Amino acid sequence: MRKNNALEIWKDGGVVINGWLHNPSSFSAEMMAHHDYDCLTIDLQHGMIDFQVAVTMLQAISTASPTPLARVPHNDPAIIMKLLDAGAYGIICPFVNTREECERFVGACRYPPHGYRSNGPHRAVLYSGGGWSDYTEHANEMIAAIAMIESSEGLENVDAILSVEGLNAVLIGTTDLAFSLGCSTTFGDIDPQVRDAIEVIMATAKKYGCKVGTISPDGLGAKRAVQNGFDMVTPGTETSIMQAAVAGQIEIVRAGLNRA
Repeated sequence: MRKNNALEIWKDGGVVINGWLHNPSSFSAEMMAHHDYDCLTIDLQHGMIDFQVAVTMLQAISTASPTPLARVPHNDPAIIMKLLDAGAYGIICPFVNTREECERFVGACRYPPHGYRSNGPHRAVLYSGGGWSDYTEHANEMIAAIAMIESSEGLENVDAILSVEGLNAVLIGTTDLAFSLGCSTTFGDIDPQVRDAIEVIMATAKKYGCKVGTISPDGLGAKRAVQNGFDMVTPGTETSIMQAAVAGQIEIVRAGLNRA
């Protein structure tokens, strides 16, 4: 069965470089997949992407080496199982606020006896490179379950959440966490209260052997996140990368016109 890059890198103590996809485009997904990312996340929460488009993006990502992940709109077993059946090798679940919600999420990612995922991995079997029985036998150890903590309630319950068996990682939703704590949400300029909350989450994750991820506005932010001990970094989204590149190129041309 095809390996999960994130889980393999974490097993070796490394840091995962994750790409992020907002645009409903299989070509954008394919283009990003042919760069040196370890994983690519299809964002069905804040991205402009529905399930059918997500399937085409999963197919596009499978032309290259990054492991495909998906962020679901909410903690709904139906969409979680559907995306896993379509070939996602990991699920990111937003707004996990209690232990019960985390158990519900992780359970949807695991076949019995470790969860309650239904058996129908039609495209996932193709992506995995093995047969049906091979996939169902090994999926529980190859699928990454990543919960997002991004609220004051989640912060209060962080110990109970991160102690859930089968949870691989936590992704800190810094801006929503800041909103919930009544703090500034400026990217890159983190309020001290939010910084303290992040440190609590990271320390708790370390206690339970849970990896910690974050999303940064750019590569410099991701580099700082690595230096600060994060196990998974996302150096911007394909949309922010495109916007920065376009703005930079136009600025070069306009500067030339102004000098003429």
